[in-house]
Amino acid sequence: MKSFRKLLWDKNSLCVSLTKFYSTEKKVVTTKPRQPVDPRRIFKVYRFGGILSKEKPKLINYDLDVSKCGRMVLDALIKIKDMDPTLVFRRSCREGICGSCAVNLQGTNCLACITPIPPDKVITIHPIPHMYVIRDLVVDMTHFFDAYNSIRPYLVRLNKGPLGKYQYAQSINDNAKLVGLYECVLCSCCSTACPSYWWNGRRFMGPATLLHAYRWIIDSRDEDTEQRLHELRDDFKAFRCHTILNCTLACPKGLHPGLAIAKLKRLISGLDKKPLSEINAMIYSEPAAKC
Repeated sequence: MKSFRKLLWDKNSLCVSLTKFYSTEKKVVTTKPRQPVDPRRIFKVYRFGGILSKEKPKLINYDLDVSKCGRMVLDALIKIKDMDPTLVFRRSCREGICGSCAVNLQGTNCLACITPIPPDKVITIHPIPHMYVIRDLVVDMTHFFDAYNSIRPYLVRLNKGPLGKYQYAQSINDNAKLVGLYECVLCSCCSTACPSYWWNGRRFMGPATLLHAYRWIIDSRDEDTEQRLHELRDDFKAFRCHTILNCTLACPKGLHPGLAIAKLKRLISGLDKKPLSEINAMIYSEPAAKC
Protein backbone atom coordinates (compact mmCIF):
# COMPACT_ATOMS: atom_id res chain seq x y z
CA MET A 1 0.00 0.00 0.00
CA LYS A 2 2.80 2.38 0.87
CA SER A 3 4.63 1.60 -2.34
CA PHE A 4 1.41 2.17 -4.31
CA ARG A 5 0.90 5.57 -2.67
CA LYS A 6 4.51 6.49 -3.35
CA LEU A 7 4.16 5.54 -7.01
CA LEU A 8 0.92 7.52 -7.27
CA TRP A 9 2.59 10.57 -5.70
CA ASP A 10 5.51 10.35 -8.08
CA LYS A 11 3.16 10.20 -11.07
CA ASN A 12 1.15 13.17 -9.84
CA SER A 13 4.25 15.25 -9.18
CA LEU A 14 5.56 14.31 -12.63
CA CYS A 15 2.30 15.45 -14.23
CA VAL A 16 2.41 18.72 -12.34
CA SER A 17 6.01 19.37 -13.37
CA LEU A 18 5.25 18.56 -17.03
CA THR A 19 2.22 20.82 -16.92
CA LYS A 20 4.39 23.67 -15.61
CA PHE A 21 7.04 22.95 -18.24
CA TYR A 22 4.66 22.94 -21.20
CA SER A 23 2.44 25.72 -19.90
CA THR A 24 1.68 28.31 -22.57
CA GLU A 25 0.96 31.05 -20.08
CA LYS A 26 3.30 34.01 -20.45
CA LYS A 27 5.23 34.91 -17.37
CA VAL A 28 5.60 38.57 -16.66
CA VAL A 29 9.20 39.34 -15.78
CA THR A 30 9.65 42.54 -13.89
CA THR A 31 12.95 44.29 -14.56
CA LYS A 32 14.35 47.11 -12.59
CA PRO A 33 14.55 50.36 -14.54
CA ARG A 34 18.06 51.23 -15.61
CA GLN A 35 19.67 54.09 -13.84
CA PRO A 36 20.51 56.93 -16.20
CA VAL A 37 24.22 57.11 -16.98
CA ASP A 38 25.79 60.49 -16.44
CA PRO A 39 27.08 61.59 -19.87
CA ARG A 40 29.60 63.98 -18.37
CA ARG A 41 33.21 62.78 -18.31
CA ILE A 42 36.41 64.28 -16.97
CA PHE A 43 39.15 64.02 -19.62
CA LYS A 44 42.68 64.38 -18.28
CA VAL A 45 44.76 65.24 -21.35
CA TYR A 46 48.55 65.43 -21.42
CA ARG A 47 49.77 68.91 -22.32
CA PHE A 48 53.35 69.86 -23.16
CA GLY A 49 54.56 72.76 -25.24
CA GLY A 50 57.77 71.08 -26.38
CA ILE A 51 61.39 71.28 -25.31
CA LEU A 52 61.87 74.82 -26.59
CA SER A 53 58.96 76.09 -24.51
CA LYS A 54 60.77 75.18 -21.25
CA GLU A 55 57.46 74.35 -19.61
CA LYS A 56 56.74 71.29 -17.50
CA PRO A 57 54.37 68.58 -18.77
CA LYS A 58 50.99 68.56 -17.07
CA LEU A 59 47.53 67.02 -17.20
CA ILE A 60 44.67 69.42 -17.84
CA ASN A 61 41.10 68.48 -16.96
CA TYR A 62 38.28 68.98 -19.44
CA ASP A 63 34.67 68.48 -18.41
CA LEU A 64 32.87 67.13 -21.48
CA ASP A 65 29.32 65.96 -22.15
CA VAL A 66 29.92 62.89 -24.36
CA SER A 67 26.27 62.81 -25.44
CA LYS A 68 26.97 65.90 -27.56
CA CYS A 69 29.77 64.32 -29.61
CA GLY A 70 30.48 61.08 -31.43
CA ARG A 71 31.12 57.72 -29.78
CA MET A 72 34.86 57.52 -30.40
CA VAL A 73 37.78 58.99 -28.48
CA LEU A 74 38.78 61.08 -31.49
CA ASP A 75 35.33 62.68 -31.48
CA ALA A 76 35.89 63.67 -27.86
CA LEU A 77 39.33 65.11 -28.69
CA ILE A 78 37.83 67.17 -31.52
CA LYS A 79 35.17 68.45 -29.13
CA ILE A 80 37.85 69.31 -26.57
CA LYS A 81 39.78 71.18 -29.27
CA ASP A 82 36.65 73.26 -29.90
CA MET A 83 36.78 74.17 -26.22
CA ASP A 84 40.56 74.70 -26.19
CA PRO A 85 42.04 75.43 -29.65
CA THR A 86 45.60 75.15 -28.27
CA LEU A 87 45.31 71.34 -27.96
CA VAL A 88 47.41 69.55 -30.62
CA PHE A 89 46.98 65.99 -31.88
CA ARG A 90 47.24 64.09 -35.17
CA ARG A 91 44.29 62.76 -37.17
CA SER A 92 43.44 62.06 -40.77
CA CYS A 93 41.27 59.19 -42.04
CA ARG A 94 39.05 58.57 -38.96
CA GLU A 95 38.68 54.94 -40.11
CA GLY A 96 41.71 53.19 -38.59
CA ILE A 97 43.64 53.21 -41.87
CA CYS A 98 46.23 55.99 -41.64
CA GLY A 99 47.41 55.17 -38.10
CA SER A 100 48.14 58.80 -37.27
CA CYS A 101 45.84 59.21 -34.23
CA ALA A 102 47.59 56.69 -31.96
CA VAL A 103 47.38 57.69 -28.28
CA ASN A 104 47.71 56.07 -24.88
CA LEU A 105 44.22 55.78 -23.40
CA GLN A 106 43.86 54.67 -19.79
CA GLY A 107 47.36 53.18 -19.99
CA THR A 108 46.76 51.24 -23.22
CA ASN A 109 47.84 52.20 -26.73
CA CYS A 110 45.03 52.54 -29.25
CA LEU A 111 43.80 54.39 -32.33
CA ALA A 112 41.56 57.20 -31.13
CA CYS A 113 39.34 57.06 -34.22
CA ILE A 114 38.16 53.44 -33.74
CA THR A 115 38.21 53.23 -29.93
CA PRO A 116 34.91 53.93 -28.12
CA ILE A 117 34.89 56.39 -25.26
CA PRO A 118 35.32 54.38 -22.02
CA PRO A 119 32.45 54.39 -19.52
CA ASP A 120 34.81 55.56 -16.76
CA LYS A 121 34.08 58.86 -15.09
CA VAL A 122 37.72 59.99 -15.41
CA ILE A 123 39.52 59.31 -18.71
CA THR A 124 43.27 59.89 -19.07
CA ILE A 125 44.92 60.44 -22.46
CA HIS A 126 48.70 60.49 -22.93
CA PRO A 127 50.89 60.39 -26.05
CA ILE A 128 52.19 56.94 -26.98
CA PRO A 129 55.16 56.03 -24.76
CA HIS A 130 58.89 55.87 -25.60
CA MET A 131 58.65 58.74 -28.05
CA TYR A 132 59.96 62.28 -27.87
CA VAL A 133 56.97 64.59 -27.52
CA ILE A 134 56.87 67.43 -30.02
CA ARG A 135 53.78 68.98 -28.52
CA ASP A 136 50.83 67.66 -26.49
CA LEU A 137 49.81 64.32 -28.08
CA VAL A 138 52.09 64.65 -31.12
CA VAL A 139 55.29 62.56 -30.96
CA ASP A 140 58.40 62.42 -33.12
CA MET A 141 58.14 59.36 -35.41
CA THR A 142 61.49 59.91 -37.15
CA HIS A 143 63.34 57.03 -35.48
CA PHE A 144 60.41 54.67 -36.03
CA PHE A 145 60.21 55.36 -39.77
CA ASP A 146 63.99 55.31 -40.17
CA ALA A 147 63.99 51.71 -38.94
CA TYR A 148 61.06 50.90 -41.21
CA ASN A 149 62.79 52.38 -44.27
CA SER A 150 65.96 50.41 -43.52
CA ILE A 151 64.27 47.08 -44.34
CA ARG A 152 63.52 48.27 -47.89
CA PRO A 153 59.70 47.86 -47.74
CA TYR A 154 59.16 47.19 -51.44
CA LEU A 155 59.61 44.37 -53.96
CA VAL A 156 63.16 43.78 -55.13
CA ARG A 157 63.59 42.07 -58.51
CA LEU A 158 66.94 40.97 -59.89
CA ASN A 159 66.02 41.82 -63.47
CA LYS A 160 64.93 45.41 -63.16
CA GLY A 161 62.89 47.00 -65.89
CA PRO A 162 60.96 50.19 -66.46
CA LEU A 163 58.43 50.88 -63.72
CA GLY A 164 54.94 49.83 -64.71
CA LYS A 165 56.05 47.69 -67.64
CA TYR A 166 55.75 44.31 -65.90
CA GLN A 167 53.13 42.75 -63.68
CA TYR A 168 54.16 40.12 -61.16
CA ALA A 169 51.80 37.18 -60.74
CA GLN A 170 51.15 35.40 -57.46
CA SER A 171 49.11 32.30 -56.66
CA ILE A 172 46.21 32.36 -54.23
CA ASN A 173 48.12 30.24 -51.70
CA ASP A 174 51.20 32.47 -51.89
CA ASN A 175 49.03 35.55 -51.42
CA ALA A 176 47.33 33.95 -48.40
CA LYS A 177 50.70 33.96 -46.60
CA LEU A 178 50.57 37.76 -46.53
CA VAL A 179 47.20 37.89 -44.75
CA GLY A 180 47.72 39.28 -41.25
CA LEU A 181 50.85 41.14 -42.35
CA TYR A 182 49.99 43.73 -44.98
CA GLU A 183 47.11 45.14 -42.89
CA CYS A 184 49.57 46.91 -40.57
CA VAL A 185 49.03 50.70 -40.71
CA LEU A 186 52.32 51.66 -39.00
CA CYS A 187 50.61 53.38 -36.08
CA SER A 188 53.48 52.18 -33.79
CA CYS A 189 51.05 51.10 -31.05
CA CYS A 190 52.81 47.73 -30.90
CA SER A 191 56.36 49.06 -30.90
CA THR A 192 55.73 51.68 -28.22
CA ALA A 193 54.08 49.02 -26.02
CA CYS A 194 57.10 46.69 -26.26
CA PRO A 195 59.51 46.74 -23.28
CA SER A 196 62.34 45.45 -25.48
CA TYR A 197 61.84 48.46 -27.74
CA TRP A 198 61.98 50.73 -24.70
CA TRP A 199 65.24 49.17 -23.50
CA ASN A 200 67.01 48.70 -26.86
CA GLY A 201 65.22 51.20 -29.08
CA ARG A 202 68.37 52.31 -30.89
CA ARG A 203 69.22 48.83 -32.20
CA PHE A 204 66.11 46.67 -31.81
CA MET A 205 63.83 47.35 -34.77
CA GLY A 206 60.57 46.82 -32.94
CA PRO A 207 57.51 44.67 -33.71
CA ALA A 208 56.02 46.79 -36.50
CA THR A 209 59.24 46.96 -38.53
CA LEU A 210 59.98 43.26 -38.05
CA LEU A 211 56.43 42.32 -39.07
CA HIS A 212 56.93 44.22 -42.33
CA ALA A 213 60.38 42.69 -42.77
CA TYR A 214 58.81 39.23 -42.60
CA ARG A 215 56.05 40.36 -44.97
CA TRP A 216 58.56 41.24 -47.71
CA ILE A 217 60.80 38.24 -47.06
CA ILE A 218 57.94 35.76 -47.34
CA ASP A 219 56.50 37.40 -50.48
CA SER A 220 56.87 34.94 -53.36
CA ARG A 221 57.51 37.78 -55.85
CA ASP A 222 60.55 39.14 -54.01
CA GLU A 223 63.99 37.94 -55.13
CA ASP A 224 66.25 39.47 -52.47
CA THR A 225 65.56 37.06 -49.61
CA GLU A 226 69.18 36.19 -48.81
CA GLN A 227 70.28 39.81 -48.58
CA ARG A 228 67.29 40.74 -46.43
CA LEU A 229 68.01 37.88 -43.99
CA HIS A 230 71.71 38.75 -43.94
CA GLU A 231 70.92 42.34 -42.92
CA LEU A 232 68.77 41.08 -40.01
CA ARG A 233 71.38 38.58 -38.78
CA ASP A 234 72.29 40.65 -35.73
CA ASP A 235 72.08 40.21 -31.96
CA PHE A 236 69.79 43.22 -31.56
CA LYS A 237 67.75 43.87 -34.72
CA ALA A 238 65.38 40.91 -34.34
CA PHE A 239 66.66 38.66 -31.55
CA ARG A 240 66.06 41.22 -28.80
CA CYS A 241 62.41 40.20 -29.02
CA HIS A 242 61.73 38.25 -25.81
CA THR A 243 58.19 37.16 -26.83
CA ILE A 244 56.52 39.34 -24.21
CA LEU A 245 53.61 39.73 -26.70
CA ASN A 246 52.62 43.23 -25.59
CA CYS A 247 52.67 43.97 -29.31
CA THR A 248 49.85 41.53 -30.01
CA LEU A 249 47.75 42.89 -27.15
CA ALA A 250 48.27 46.50 -28.26
CA CYS A 251 47.66 46.08 -32.01
CA PRO A 252 44.42 47.95 -32.88
CA LYS A 253 44.08 45.93 -36.12
CA GLY A 254 44.10 42.56 -34.34
CA LEU A 255 47.38 41.40 -35.91
CA HIS A 256 49.96 39.08 -34.32
CA PRO A 257 53.43 40.66 -34.66
CA GLY A 258 54.87 38.21 -32.12
CA LEU A 259 54.06 35.25 -34.36
CA ALA A 260 55.56 36.96 -37.42
CA ILE A 261 58.76 37.70 -35.48
CA ALA A 262 58.99 34.08 -34.32
CA LYS A 263 58.76 32.88 -37.93
CA LEU A 264 61.28 35.54 -38.98
CA LYS A 265 63.77 34.31 -36.37
CA ARG A 266 63.57 30.78 -37.77
CA LEU A 267 64.28 32.09 -41.26
CA ILE A 268 67.23 34.18 -40.06
CA SER A 269 68.76 31.28 -38.11
CA GLY A 270 68.31 28.87 -41.02
CA LEU A 271 65.86 26.55 -39.28
CA ASP A 272 63.27 27.27 -41.97
CA LYS A 273 63.54 28.08 -45.64
CA LYS A 274 61.37 30.37 -47.70
CA PRO A 275 58.83 28.23 -49.62
CA LEU A 276 59.20 28.13 -53.38
CA SER A 277 56.74 30.12 -55.44
CA GLU A 278 53.88 28.07 -56.87
CA ILE A 279 53.90 29.98 -60.17
CA ASN A 280 56.34 32.04 -62.14
CA ALA A 281 55.91 35.70 -61.19
CA MET A 282 56.63 36.74 -64.81
CA ILE A 283 54.13 34.37 -66.38
CA TYR A 284 51.94 37.23 -67.60
CA SER A 285 54.83 39.55 -68.50
CA GLU A 286 56.54 37.37 -71.08
CA PRO A 287 56.17 38.50 -74.73
CA ALA A 288 54.13 35.45 -75.75
CA ALA A 289 51.86 35.51 -72.73
CA LYS A 290 48.31 36.79 -72.94
CA CYS A 291 46.43 38.21 -70.01
